[in-house]
Amino acid sequence: MKEFSLALASTALTIVSWGIYGPLMKAGVGGMGDSHLLPFIAVGIAYFLIAVLAAGAVLATRGERGQWTTRGVTWSVGAGIGTAVGALGIILALSSGGHPVYVMPLVFGCAPVVNTFVTMALSKSYKQAQPLFYAGLILVIAGAATVLVFKPGPSPGSHAAAAHSPEKPATAATEAKPTFLSTAEAKAAETAKVTIFILLTALCWGAYGPVLHKGQVLMGGSRLRPFICVGFAYFLVAVLVPLTLLSSDHGAFTMGGGLWSLASGAAGAIGSLGIIMAFNYGGKPIYVMPLVFGGAPVVNTFLTMYLSKTYGQAKPVFYAGLIMVVAGAVTVLLFAPKGGPKPAAAAAPKPPKRAKPAEAPGGRRLD
Repeated sequence: MKEFSLALASTALTIVSWGIYGPLMKAGVGGMGDSHLLPFIAVGIAYFLIAVLAAGAVLATRGERGQWTTRGVTWSVGAGIGTAVGALGIILALSSGGHPVYVMPLVFGCAPVVNTFVTMALSKSYKQAQPLFYAGLILVIAGAATVLVFKPGPSPGSHAAAAHSPEKPATAATEAKPTFLSTAEAKAAETAKVTIFILLTALCWGAYGPVLHKGQVLMGGSRLRPFICVGFAYFLVAVLVPLTLLSSDHGAFTMGGGLWSLASGAAGAIGSLGIIMAFNYGGKPIYVMPLVFGGAPVVNTFLTMYLSKTYGQAKPVFYAGLIMVVAGAVTVLLFAPKGGPKPAAAAAPKPPKRAKPAEAPGGRRLD
């Protein structure tokens, strides 16, 4: 019972950490001029500090069960690379006009679908999928479409105010230009870009759980060793590589944006550690991941709307879409195939034939 409680507490830690990740990252991206690379570097530094230096120091001084293995390191580093690329997808979505109020719920709604299919591929369990599993998939897709269509946006009055702003007086040229069509096309292009980056993150983060779990198992159930591998992968992908591309970035470093981005990276790293701890305390993916993917978007959405004061802009159908995404994600994970086919029960051994009793001369039995 104690380990079960610790597993739930670790899961709650991940829910809160990953729930606040999006709003913190949005503040970091906005604080550095919608930069693509600078917030990403800050996230990588936070992961390096927590998942490599701090975790490495604890492992060196206190030790823990498990051992380093080549296959375990490979799988864990692969998980880290995937989640780092997913973090970049979040940054690109937010800097391309996306908002955490719908970006993060869509990521957390689609990631379980990817998670389930990766698990099914690793366990060869496609044929065990139940009708409710596919119903959950449909619910996620329908909810995601609803969230994208009815996401909160600026009120019509703000558009009118912008159109008559004294800073940008209307001219004859602008009045003659058919701005409605160009605005609609720009909005469609923005939505397409944001959608692509959301799907990139969902793909990477969806594969994170089963890949990391495999690395943990291959290293004897270690908690810190897979975590260190994830931090090392983040350092490679989110620090070293972006440093070579900074000349093409249009943003500028600011102390405020850097601190918000570091806080976002710290939240992501702590959430990753929470997942590892939950598995280590005996938590099963069958309830750990539904709780994470169901709880984190709720925390994210209400924190984002509280900070941006956008409660009045969200329509009831938007909330209905959020509920559909979360419910569909939980349904997918709960009714996903649980493993390979059960081996056939071995046939019960037949009792040995009783030896025929010997007979004495004259036909008399000896027994």
